Order: sequence, then C-alpha cells, then structure tokens
Amino acid sequence: METQRTFANMARRLIAPDADGQNLQQFMSDSPWSAAAVLAQVRGKIAATPALRTGGVLLLDESADEKAGAKSAGAGRQHNGRLGKIEMSQVGTFLAFYKGNVWTWVDGELFLPEHWFTPAMVQQRQRLGVPAERQFSTKIELGWQMIQRVKAEGLPFEALACDDLYGRSGWLRRQLAQAGIVYMAEIPESTQVYLTRPVFGVPPAPAQPHGRQASRARVLSAEQPVEVRQLVRDADLTFRRISVRPTERGVLDDPFAMRRVWTLRDGELAEEWLVVRHENEQRYTLCLEQCRCGQSARTAGLAEVHPPLRGTQYPGCQVANRLG
Repeated sequence: METQRTFANMARRLIAPDADGQNLQQFMSDSPWSAAAVLAQVRGKIAATPALRTGGVLLLDESADEKAGAKSAGAGRQHNGRLGKIEMSQVGTFLAFYKGNVWTWVDGELFLPEHWFTPAMVQQRQRLGVPAERQFSTKIELGWQMIQRVKAEGLPFEALACDDLYGRSGWLRRQLAQAGIVYMAEIPESTQVYLTRPVFGVPPAPAQPHGRQASRARVLSAEQPVEVRQLVRDADLTFRRISVRPTERGVLDDPFAMRRVWTLRDGELAEEWLVVRHENEQRYTLCLEQCRCGQSARTAGLAEVHPPLRGTQYPGCQVANRLG
C-alpha cells in the first residue's frame, strides 16, 4: 500500500510520517495555483543543471484516463491507449524530458475534441474554466506547440522521440526538420517509402495550348514506393545487436538495422533513415529518423529511452555512434 501513488503516501514522504494527505489533496484540488508556472519552474531547473545540458531527449506522447461521464473538461468517446479501445475518456498530450535515470514531465496540454468548441458547449466550457481564447487543435498541433514553447525557453535537448500517432504525420516531421530538431518517429508498417531518390517536381507545362498546368509537385520518375513492412526481411538489411537497457534478467539487446529512404513528407520529398528494431526477436518496430546533411549510417545512432508516460512502448533516440 505504501508504494501506491496516493495523496496520503505522498504526504508521508514529503511532509511528515504521520501526515494523512488531506491538506495536500485540498491544495491540489481546490487551491488557485498555476500548473504552467510549475512546469516552467521544472524546465528552468533542468536548464540550470550542468549534467542535464547535453544528451537529453524529449518524449512526445499522450495519456488517457477513463471517465464515467462527459462532464469533465475534454471528456468524450475517443481512443484510450491504456485500454486499447474507444471509450469515454479524457486525454492529455504530454512532453517529457529524459536523460539516464532522470525523467520528468516538462509540458502538457489537455486535448479538447472538436465538438467541445461547438455553440452547444459554450456554457460547459465556461463552467469548467476553459480559457475563452482556446481554439481547437489536434494532438499533433498541441505537441508541436509544446515543442516550440520549450525550445524557445532554452530547454536543453538533443532529440525528440514519439510514437506512430505523431510519427506518421509528415507535417510534424517537416516542422521538426525545419527547426533543426533531430527526431526518431515511430511509423505504421504500412508507411510507403522510396528506396532510391525519385525525380520530384512540378510537371512541365502541357504541349496543348489549352491544357491544364499542374501546380503541385509530385514524383515524376518511374520509381514505385514500397511499404516498410516489406523491408524488414530484405537481404540488404544488415542487423547489429545494440544494448538497449539493463533489466532484472541482464542487459536487453535487440537487433537494429538502418537504411536510407525517401518519403513524401507533407508535400515535399524528404531523405530520412528507416530504423528497424527486431524487438525481443518477435516483432518489428519501425521508425523514421531525420537524415542530416552529410550523415551516413556510421554517424546515425540509436539507444533506448525509458518511456516515462504510462502506456508508451516505443524506441527513443540519442545521438551516438552505435551502428558504425
């Protein structure tokens, strides 16, 4: 019982051995305090700690809580990753910081489904204190807003890891690349990639004088994309075992492989690394990593980060020479 995360146990550890947690619960539930200010203080402490100024990784993920009804802010029938199904839930999008044995929540936003911004929900939003200026944003957009916020404040980190809800978004990966942020983004096995660089651009004007001129860039050459699921057993893919993390049974090491691929990322042709992990030699986990200028497989690297958010199970990343 003493290991459960209750107000009574937290009070006994933080305040006094005989504390019952009632004052702490009243402070958390009813007192007027700013969660954003607390998170800003956490970010400030990370930035001020010399040992955390290099090697840190950001983790972008969501966490859901099941709800009995739709009266809580943001509650609605939506996907609950902890339950693995659509259920009446409240979902938050979170950004965490990780390095070694240090991990902590550094930012978060409550996801409000789109129907919460309809005229019928005005009184409900006011009753629950939803800021009047709040507008609908997808989970991916909330994640990008948080990344921009912590980056602007100077939070030190070297890479960002996310699961396939965020990794499948070419828009998000493009924003990260343009901001110079190294990412390791898990992707669905149905993701299509090119194995050689295709010719990409706006088609030339038609020969007929009244022909319609194309305005959007597209693949102009004969290369055909393939689904990444087809590549995991490719004979050209060389796997190497890499130590992932220590466990109770010893060091967990899994086979990893990388190959350069090209993707259509939010309307642009992008060169990325496909990273394949044979997890526990049972299932394959697939990620796309930003391909930096002049980077080769020798300088691209992998390592496991321990997901600090409940329900997350995806490879993270650090910059290290692990496949060279």
